[in-house]
Amino acid sequence: MTTITLIKGDGIGPEITDAAVKIISAAGVDIDWDIQTAGADVIEKEGVPLPDRVIESVKKNKVALKSPVTTPIGKGFRSVNVQLRKDLDLYANLRPCCNLPGVKTRYDNVDIVVVRENTEDLYAGIERQVDEDTAESIKIITREASERIAQFAFDYAVKNNRKLVHVVTKANICKLSDGLFLESARKIAQKYPQIQFKEILVDNCCMQLVQNPNQFDVLLLPNLYGDIVSDLCAGLIGGLGVAQGANIGKEYAVFEPVHGSAPDIAGQNKANPTAILMSAIEMLNFIGEKSAAERIKKAIFDTLNSDIKTFDLGGSYTCTEFTDEIISRL
Repeated sequence: MTTITLIKGDGIGPEITDAAVKIISAAGVDIDWDIQTAGADVIEKEGVPLPDRVIESVKKNKVALKSPVTTPIGKGFRSVNVQLRKDLDLYANLRPCCNLPGVKTRYDNVDIVVVRENTEDLYAGIERQVDEDTAESIKIITREASERIAQFAFDYAVKNNRKLVHVVTKANICKLSDGLFLESARKIAQKYPQIQFKEILVDNCCMQLVQNPNQFDVLLLPNLYGDIVSDLCAGLIGGLGVAQGANIGKEYAVFEPVHGSAPDIAGQNKANPTAILMSAIEMLNFIGEKSAAERIKKAIFDTLNSDIKTFDLGGSYTCTEFTDEIISRL
């Protein structure tokens, strides 16, 4: 039996987590879930949103499935996601974005993988209040982190039969920081002559994505641009409710949906569990449960193809009903 850390999060987190656990169990995968809580609800009891016990659990088990955790905007505690990534050195954020059957979107045959550097850039959180009217944030880009994420992107392309990697920067303006990221990508690209390599500015990339997303294959980006562009790509395939994600390091991996905790619909049984299910599929592949992963994926696709959808996709099925429909197809 495999032991995996399960971080239930807050908002709709517990609802979609329960759905994922039920479906994984129905697929016959025997997992001992090490259940951990984090987020706003934990602060009242333990004083911090991410207690040390959560980090220690992931370090012990090596793999975690995580639900969304609320991050206050402009005030309050630091992002739990950012802290997890830094404490566990989860340097690669992987965001596959491809069309799902039965989910109508503006474009067909979208199949893009966003590879985002996950530990530095403006997300390093180095900020100060210069004076009453001025705040300052420091953007950190290092050669080591840039080459490491570029290596990850090209290795991923080779292993998954991808043909093209675009490096996305704003090196025409941020000549030193983004320039270093671009220089690092160029260096790593030379080791992979079988992979086509192109450079694009982030603003042009966004325009091109909404005009012709099918031209892109793998996108390699620094942290901030990767965060923004990956959500744009999610919009191409039906929204954050179907977008999967993984945070991967040398020793640990945390799989999670990329949407927020949606407190406005928490407890109403309206949440769409597809994103956490797609993330769980990646997790199952990661731990070698490839057969179960494929069966769950087929059951999800068959369900969506039967026009069974949750509210966010224009349907009327509750989270529980949608879950039961997937299980029935297993």
